[in-house]
Parts: sequence; structure tokens; C-alpha cells
Amino acid sequence: MKKTLVLLLSLLIYSANWAQKTEYVQINNLPYYPEYNTKQDTYLKERCVLDLYYPKNTKNFATLIWFHGGGLTGGNKEILAGLKEKGFAIIGVNYRLSPKVKVKNCIEDAAAAIAWTFKNIEKYGGNNALLFVSGHSAGGYLAMMTGLDKKWLQAHNIDANKIAGLIPLSGQVITHFENRKERGIPETQPLIDEFAPLYHVRADAPLLLLITGDRELELLGRYEENAYMMRMMKIKGHTATTLYELDGYDHGMIEPALPLVIKEINKRSQFLSQTK
Repeated sequence: MKKTLVLLLSLLIYSANWAQKTEYVQINNLPYYPEYNTKQDTYLKERCVLDLYYPKNTKNFATLIWFHGGGLTGGNKEILAGLKEKGFAIIGVNYRLSPKVKVKNCIEDAAAAIAWTFKNIEKYGGNNALLFVSGHSAGGYLAMMTGLDKKWLQAHNIDANKIAGLIPLSGQVITHFENRKERGIPETQPLIDEFAPLYHVRADAPLLLLITGDRELELLGRYEENAYMMRMMKIKGHTATTLYELDGYDHGMIEPALPLVIKEINKRSQFLSQTK
């Protein structure tokens, strides 16, 4: 009799846990510019869409905006498998690509996608105070440019400091090589100007978690760029900049970096929830 009661109790607990299991849904190709923009520009209409993956029966969840890599000349939006079913939403963003547009247009698109998320994620149950921006390589560059140079989000009446955290993976912090190419500057010639995240270091920026591959295996000194970024942010007075170097991994270090991304989202979300 006692064994039967234990078995029944176990089944009830299992059923309750199953009933409470989070359900995730995905909505694809949501336009993030107003309709009048897409009517005027067919390429913008084609590229400027995002996919939203979110926990349907959850409230006040965090959201990670993810910009794909590809040197600002290629790539497509993605919802990474390693980020799924972790309790937060993921937004995979497409943006216009060079040479069809200039690098500044890529940054404008990234800012528009972030603005869309700030204005719409609460409709799906999310908390726009828990919005993180990330991406790999060119995507990491876009995350930093929109989060550090406040003018891009100011165009949408949004303060970039409202971003909960910037988590670029192997992002370029000097002027992007595609922008240098537009001006006839070779990719091996470093430049730091308004199109460099490093140019916009500031003490009051959102949390910044920098992740790169092994310094001996990375692309064109990418680790050293990020190390300098960390140093200059700290010199500027920013107290929440951290750098991780993933030993043994080259520029395509996305998968081993994801546990660090998830850990930071959870830790920062918990901290921000407790400080409200």
C-alpha cells in the first residue's frame, strides 16, 4: 500500500512538472521597420526582418537579440540551438549587407531591430528592462556600435543605456574592415574613428562581456583588439567590462562561448530583478 502511494505521488509530481513545462514558439520574418520604409525600399523589405523565439507561458523573461556574422557582406538570421529552451527569448535579426548598402546602413538596421524589441517584446510577455544584445564577428561589431554610440538608438528615442548587457563574440572593436574597404583602406591597416566601438568607450555604458577565441588562432589580432577595449573601458571608469579568451578555439568560437552567454544573461537578469 505504501509503495502504491509513493508511486501515485511520484506520478502526480511528474504530471504537475510536465504541465508546467515551458512551451516555446517561434514567429518568423517579422518586419522591424515601419511599413512606409518597406514600401520605399524593396531590398530593405526583403532583408529587414527578424525571427522571434520565446517562452509562451512565461512572463517577464529576458531577451537576447542576436546579430549574425559574415563580415557585413553575407550571412542570415539564426536562432542558435545552443541558446534554445533556456528561459529567455531569442531574436535572430537579418540586416542589409554591403556592398548593396554602406556599413552605416547595417548599423541603422541593427538599431531599428533593437528599437522594435524594446517597443514590442512586452506584448509577448517579455521584460524590456532585460534586453541583451549579442552576435558573432560582424554581429558583435553591430552589438557594440549600437550599444556604445548612443546616436543610433537615439534616432528611435531610446537610450542605449537601457540595454541590460552587450555580449559580443569576437567582435571587431576598431573601425570595421568593410567600412575601411569603402574608403580604400586595406584590412591590415588599423583605424579608429566614429565607426569603431573603441572610439565610443564610456563609463556609463551597459554591461560589456567580451568573448574571443585563442589569441594565436583568432582573426587579424581580434583578441588583442578586445583586450585593448577592455583596458580602455576600465580606464574610462566602466566597472562592468569582462574579457574571456577561449583557449584552443579560432574565430568560429560560437558554440563554446554560448554557456558564458547564458550564464551572464541569467546572472544579470537576477541582479536587475533584485535591484528593482
